[in-house]
Amino acid sequence: MAGEDERRETTGVYVYGVVPADVEPEQDATGVADGAVSVIAQGEIAALVSELSVDRALGKPEDLRAHANVLDGTARVAPVLPLRFGAVLSDADAVKEELLSAHADEFASVLEQLEGKAQYVVKGRYVEKAILREIIEESDEAAKLRDAIRDKSEDAGRDARMALGELVSNAITAKRDEDTRKAVEALEGLTESDNVREPTHEEEAVQVAVLTDVERQEELEKAVGQLAEDWDGRVEMKLLGPLAAYDFVVTQKPEGQG
Repeated sequence: MAGEDERRETTGVYVYGVVPADVEPEQDATGVADGAVSVIAQGEIAALVSELSVDRALGKPEDLRAHANVLDGTARVAPVLPLRFGAVLSDADAVKEELLSAHADEFASVLEQLEGKAQYVVKGRYVEKAILREIIEESDEAAKLRDAIRDKSEDAGRDARMALGELVSNAITAKRDEDTRKAVEALEGLTESDNVREPTHEEEAVQVAVLTDVERQEELEKAVGQLAEDWDGRVEMKLLGPLAAYDFVVTQKPEGQG
């Protein structure tokens, strides 16, 4: 029919990820552009999808959040293979043929490996005053530079300030490496795999993504809680998850798709 053909030309299918065929989206799941989330199944696997106008540009912060929310909500209850943000196919048949059928064995294998597992992110940020005090107490040079700029104007103390800033930056990098090592050691035995992420903030102490059994979340929380206790007043710790396994199994967008 003309109306249906016109609709197909103006809408596409946004794909979030791949799940086992028996998975259903949460009833209140809302996708990109407030689209209703549904599944398109093919054999033993399925795609989490929503309808999207092909004229709508993607990339707004709310689009990225919606993409992650759909995947993370699913990861709490079922294995999910995330697709990179921005995968849009022409229609349901294209999802079945170009995505699901074309990679059926590969996707089924990964989903089997992810059964019962999810990603968590262990994050820690240094308490600024505490880490600066620690660095100055450990370094005679830092203490001298601090004294050299005390009560001096910005111009008069510029060289000393620059030297102190570089010293502090290098010291934080060294401490981050050591504290990340300690965090990874503290999580040993609880995780199947880990990925140390690049720092996203100059005062970041730890950022490690881990893949672990959802059943062990409480043990993971206790391990992170012990780190927080050990570093009380020095590092502020938090645990994010369960999340989709972005750091471990994210697949590319379907070839040729925007």
